[in-house]
Amino acid sequence: MSTSQFTPRVFSGIQPSGGLTLGNYLGAMKRFVDMQNAGTHETIYCMVDLHAITVAQDPKDLAHNTRELCAGFIASGIDPEKSVLFNQSQVPEHAQLGWIFNCVARMGWMGRMTQWKDKAGKNAEQASLGLFAYPALMAADILVYHATHVPVGEDQKQHLELTRDIAAKFNHDYGVDFFPITEPVIEGAATRVMSLRDGTKKMSKSDPSDLSRINMTDTADAIAKKIRKAKTDPEPLPEALDGLDERLDARNLVNIYAAFAEITPQQVLDQHAGSQFGTFKPVLADLAVEKLAPIGTEMSRLMEDQAEIDRILARGAERGREIAAPILAKTLEIVGMVR
Repeated sequence: MSTSQFTPRVFSGIQPSGGLTLGNYLGAMKRFVDMQNAGTHETIYCMVDLHAITVAQDPKDLAHNTRELCAGFIASGIDPEKSVLFNQSQVPEHAQLGWIFNCVARMGWMGRMTQWKDKAGKNAEQASLGLFAYPALMAADILVYHATHVPVGEDQKQHLELTRDIAAKFNHDYGVDFFPITEPVIEGAATRVMSLRDGTKKMSKSDPSDLSRINMTDTADAIAKKIRKAKTDPEPLPEALDGLDERLDARNLVNIYAAFAEITPQQVLDQHAGSQFGTFKPVLADLAVEKLAPIGTEMSRLMEDQAEIDRILARGAERGREIAAPILAKTLEIVGMVR
């Protein structure tokens, strides 16, 4: 079933696991803001706290991280009046539809999920059932709003493909055309931001070296220092993009510049071909400080009034339920649940 008959609607979520980085901003939040401001879709953004507890969490940390993530969304440019912004656990329709999708999805589908294999590893017997089943809840997150488009990174494509499979199987099993076959939106120069110390690895808050990442709460001085110390190579920037194919650290910095400047990586090279990194890094550092430092400052301001953050989340949950409740009710009717 195509998405053409549905209201154009974007859904995406981020786990409130703490330690927001440049990867979260360029790979997700900035793209969310762009989609909000384009005005072509309804936009729904969520702190997926139910997903966070698939692994052990300190309750105080989870509450703090949820509020901090909300502050990050708003500081990045998400307007709670233009977009629906809430935390997942306040909209119970997610979990209710998630159970129905647990009964639609097949064990084989879930067992093939790459992230399950990576996270559970050799200790799969000790992993939580939630960690195994959470892709079905992710499908519910999306489909409980009849979302037609989801901005995703490359590492989440497999989960969105599962969402499409679940929607198609539900529609087929019940002889309906009810759930859309959601389309992924994978675009931008830095949908996957890599470590500043190792261009083969994704930027991560769990890396032991703080120099490997730029945190969204870093000061201007810290941002500039980390760019200056980023791993590169002795060669100048090439004229053509294929000249970076084997230069992953260099390609990462070019991608970051392109994302901040809202141009293509090739346009970055058009401007800076022949430059050594001693020249290019200071220019990138200035751009990164200009774009990112005000976000960290605004996050700190917002976190000083946590009651206001809670009010924003509660209002967002009300708006989310206005969309989700009728869709869940129709789902239950299709399945044959007496109400």
